[in-house]
Amino acid sequence: MNAQITALYTALTAFLFIVLSYKATMQRRRSKIGLGVGEDEMLERAVRVQANLAEYAPIALLLMLVYELNSGSVWLLHVAGTVLVIARVLHAQGLGSTRGTSFGRFYGVLGTWGVILVMAVANIWRLL
Repeated sequence: MNAQITALYTALTAFLFIVLSYKATMQRRRSKIGLGVGEDEMLERAVRVQANLAEYAPIALLLMLVYELNSGSVWLLHVAGTVLVIARVLHAQGLGSTRGTSFGRFYGVLGTWGVILVMAVANIWRLL
């Protein structure tokens, strides 16, 4: 068995992670803060944007991988992967631009949670 669909969305998510890591690193260098975030709100935001992706994407991608390896629906995997990537980009833009609520932050979280929920249900459904 292979997991070409999940591999695609994992790779796209990895590219996003590299971009967010670079942004956090550059802000860290500008701030001259090697560890922690000090009092720098921009650094705190950049670190949280990157960390939030690192916290949420793995579970969504793992659920997609298990579903794909168990011969799940190709169209559902593509929908889930597309929504996940778009949601994570929206979230990064939203949280990266404002400390408060924003369109991107709200719909990014909603989309990510939706993918996790749908893929969890789909995996359980495959067991029945």
